[in-house]
Amino acid sequence: MQTVTLGKTGITVNKNGFGALPIQRISKDDAAYLLRKAFDNGIKYFDTARFYTDSEEKMGYALSDLRDRVIIATKTAATNATAFWKDLETSLSLLKTDFVDLYQFHNLAFCPKPDDGSGLYEAMLEAKQQGKIRHIGFTNHRHNVAKEAIESGLYETMQYPFSYLATDRDLELVRLCKEKEIGFVCMKALSGGLITDSACAYAYLSQYDHVLPIWGIQRESELDEFISYQDNPPVLTEERLAKIDKDREELAGEFCRGCGYCMPCPVGIQINDCARMSLFLRRAPHSVYLADEWKEKMKRIDYCIHCNQCKSRCPYGLDTPNLLRKNYEDFKTFI
Repeated sequence: MQTVTLGKTGITVNKNGFGALPIQRISKDDAAYLLRKAFDNGIKYFDTARFYTDSEEKMGYALSDLRDRVIIATKTAATNATAFWKDLETSLSLLKTDFVDLYQFHNLAFCPKPDDGSGLYEAMLEAKQQGKIRHIGFTNHRHNVAKEAIESGLYETMQYPFSYLATDRDLELVRLCKEKEIGFVCMKALSGGLITDSACAYAYLSQYDHVLPIWGIQRESELDEFISYQDNPPVLTEERLAKIDKDREELAGEFCRGCGYCMPCPVGIQINDCARMSLFLRRAPHSVYLADEWKEKMKRIDYCIHCNQCKSRCPYGLDTPNLLRKNYEDFKTFI
């Protein structure tokens, strides 16, 4: 079983983290079943966030009796100290714990620092002094903000999207974390579902001994895949390298990663899926995406009011309204 130590934190876990964003979509008992099965099969790192509706509550329900045997990471998107403390106390209550192993600033548009006027970093330090958090981390989708956080020396971990579709700029952050002994927590290892071969994804990430992937898990079949890799880790064979090269060629350029920060849409467009429809159609059976349900979702693009809220929220700087329109026109050619 491969293990990862997150920088200077001393946290060492196996190279499989449980991403608990998707358990929002399933029942409390189903979520608890998955979380317990993950633990029983060697997964010790569990990632959630205050932003993930009832994910923290489900995690507390499932894991509170195992508190000293698991690593709990959660996040706050607070932009001031008052909201920070409210989020932290809520998280502790829902997680049924007195402390969080890793508390992270969640996709902020800036890097909190001491004396910046927000009071956020000072609140982090106070929470650590009180024993309510043990380590301070940062998560982001914006390259410039993530790099600033890494170079600041203020954060023990960085959570950032990373997969074999990564750009050279993304790889720069991975290398920088290694140099500075900052733990790198990898989200979007399947690029929001665009990577369909988890073995290729796992094998690629195995090259980076300081990178901990957290897999978004909603179904038992997904969990079973990653558990199976622990004793028999996939390796980068010539066949897998060829597949990675093919995926890189097909997905080159700007595309929606499905992070969802553009949501909600005022007219109900499911942006983070509809803006990737062209890619889905070419990477999965057509029948899945040509059902009436998806036709209705894509048709909502006609109701776009061009408010540009989605565009302004996109951490990758995409022209989201234009991307939606292009995907809809392409979708029509399939129906």
